[in-house]
Amino acid sequence: MKIVFHERYYNSDYAMDPAAKSGRLEGIIDLLSKNKEFEFIKPKLATKEDILRAHTERHFNYIKRDSLLYELSSLAAGGSILAAEEGYNGNPTFAVIRPPGHHASADSCWGFCYFNNISISLLKLFSEGKIASVFVLDFDLHTGDGNINILTNRNDRFKVKILNPSSSGRINYMKEVEDYMQNLKNIDIFVASAGFDQGIEDWGHLLYPEDYFELGRLMKEYSEKLCKGRRYALLEGGYNHSVLPKNVDSFCQGFK
Repeated sequence: MKIVFHERYYNSDYAMDPAAKSGRLEGIIDLLSKNKEFEFIKPKLATKEDILRAHTERHFNYIKRDSLLYELSSLAAGGSILAAEEGYNGNPTFAVIRPPGHHASADSCWGFCYFNNISISLLKLFSEGKIASVFVLDFDLHTGDGNINILTNRNDRFKVKILNPSSSGRINYMKEVEDYMQNLKNIDIFVASAGFDQGIEDWGHLLYPEDYFELGRLMKEYSEKLCKGRRYALLEGGYNHSVLPKNVDSFCQGFK
């Protein structure tokens, strides 16, 4: 399994918000780096062409006004593209990227997101004729409105199904995810907007580490059934730094 990471993601000076708080990634990288099954790979900046598949020129220029924010957001988008390319080639990949992206829409952004990493990565694969249909599992506590706004109701025949589980209680939550996957057909790749703020010790007070393992396992099982195991995941939310590494590792153990 591949892990996308760049040391520049440690930089938290691009914004003063909980998602940019320093110390978020160190524990994750420390834990994942101990697993010899995980190969770390380093991304490059996404190009303007890559970003404009998902965003307007106006939004691009708005982010570009802040040089550090633009650099790190472009590097996060580049990390998502690398993860997508690896996932498409049959290598399960988790991208430990910052800033996150699922609240960024084509011409606006909020929720500590600036460029929509999921959309940028998927639209690159689509533009190259590699994929025509996608399943996105967004298990962040907060619905990824940017993913929905950019990727659904399109007029270019790109078919994207997005699930933001909303069931109360962890048993019903996990059942909702599996029931949805059981009904999927004609999917070319699986991707997760992997937010961990539904954790039992995080904002959502819902999911345990074993639940994150199961989410990863379900992504593996159904991607292998439907699209030769093509799958990747991008880090979104998660705010309790003391438990975030364990939850991310649990997901990766099921996902690999």
